[in-house]
Amino acid sequence: KKIDHVSTDVVTAHEEAPAVPEEFPLPSEEPQHEKPQTEAPASKTTPARAVLKDLRVSSVTPSSVGLQWSVPEGSFDSFTLQFRDAQGQPQALPIDGGSRSVTVPGLSPSQRYRFHLYGLRARKRVYHTSTEAVTAAANLDEPPMPSEEHQPEDPQPKDPPAESPSTDTPLERAVLGELRVSSVTPESVGLQWSVPEGSFDSFTLQFWDAQGQPQALPMDGGSRSVTVPGLSPSQRYRFHLYGLRGGKRIDRASTDAVTEEPQPEVPRGKDPPTATPTSEAPLARAVLGELKVSSVTPSSVGLQWSIPEGSFDSFTLQFRDAQGQPQALPMDGGSRSVTVP
Repeated sequence: KKIDHVSTDVVTAHEEAPAVPEEFPLPSEEPQHEKPQTEAPASKTTPARAVLKDLRVSSVTPSSVGLQWSVPEGSFDSFTLQFRDAQGQPQALPIDGGSRSVTVPGLSPSQRYRFHLYGLRARKRVYHTSTEAVTAAANLDEPPMPSEEHQPEDPQPKDPPAESPSTDTPLERAVLGELRVSSVTPESVGLQWSVPEGSFDSFTLQFWDAQGQPQALPMDGGSRSVTVPGLSPSQRYRFHLYGLRGGKRIDRASTDAVTEEPQPEVPRGKDPPTATPTSEAPLARAVLGELKVSSVTPSSVGLQWSIPEGSFDSFTLQFRDAQGQPQALPMDGGSRSVTVP
């Protein structure tokens, strides 16, 4: 249940404006080698040196690329992965500072991509590393997208079993528990799962949207829940959750959900009061602090907020894009900042 909210307005920088000093060029061409800029931070206390290394390709499919990296020295507040899609449009993927891997979904088969990973400290990009990858050709090895929604799902995954990976040392067995629906609204579905045995490096959630387009949502291996935003009311969706180890999908769980019918819109300023939750036991009070703009570029906005009282399970950031289409970005309850690309 949404029990408190804050809002803010922001105008993105003009496209013709000079680039912000810390903004590296979008990856339209081979960038110059970037030196770490830790010697001139904006704070009075000089932060420890932070170094990014070994950005490498961990997995490749016709529609996605898995990447891994290391931070041998220091730490970063967050990362940003930039690349150009098959149509030449710049894309940016914000990543938590604790992450060391990511799966980039929605790519095209047999295409070469160049990925640029930036490490951010105090909202400034202070280190940069790059790599290239070519997506696999379209073939039958890719696990099927859920186009046949009404057919019964085989509970056994089609991916290689966990006990026979192509490494010298066998990996411990990893098992996905039941994938179940935890919440439903007219435009979103919340999902939860368990890992009763072993662990996974990451997860990928796949489904078809209301327009029949395949969608993939990558998640960290520590995740046990996700809210899928941007859905259509009164629609049936079939979700497929894949557990990845060593860049391979080794277990799968699936479930169906039907979004609710649209509800009458609550006028601005008429949100339900936070002091009267509908549960039998009253929830501890949770309060959102000020939502502030921390950075602005021509193609992104950084936001920050605080929680002066209580805690939240998760957050959802909603806004309308330049075409007037509603967008929603789910975040973990521990988040206090996000970059909207």
